[in-house]
Amino acid sequence: MSLPNDWQRRRIVTGHLLRSAASVTALTWLYYLIPLDKGVGFDTVLMLLAGLVVFGLVVVRQVDAIARSEYPRLRAIEALTTAVPLFLVLFSAVYFLISTEYPASFTEPLNRTDALYFTVTVFATVGFGDIAPVSQATRVLTTAQMVADLIVVGIVAKVLFGAVQVGLRRKGVEETDLPP
Repeated sequence: MSLPNDWQRRRIVTGHLLRSAASVTALTWLYYLIPLDKGVGFDTVLMLLAGLVVFGLVVVRQVDAIARSEYPRLRAIEALTTAVPLFLVLFSAVYFLISTEYPASFTEPLNRTDALYFTVTVFATVGFGDIAPVSQATRVLTTAQMVADLIVVGIVAKVLFGAVQVGLRRKGVEETDLPP
């Protein structure tokens, strides 16, 4: 196999980056378009749990794709830009539903953008500023998200990194898998 030239390298990297951007865009677009008018109840819990199962399945599928990829590190970036936004919009949707049905659950009622902002604030561990959980239920859910965030950042990142290492060993590459 011959080494890719500069144009081929740029094309490969650009393709991976465009797929990553498309994934984030599609998930964000779906978050704003999906009807979230069912209210809060058992269905909401099922939606969150089903979404987290889908998240887990996406990660498992991505791990396999990374390990088999020609460029495992680039594929891992794609995996993160699919998995993390999916995780964030799941919690955002639930926060939005809760705030719509119970506006006093947070320091202010949340629209979809506010719910996404709050979710990212919790994920990034930058603390609460203008929006904070007030009710016991939203504090419990926010705490559950914090624990899940630690799992996503710690375990999922480690698993994806391990898949990159497997992919690199499979290719016999030591330092870099970026096109030479």
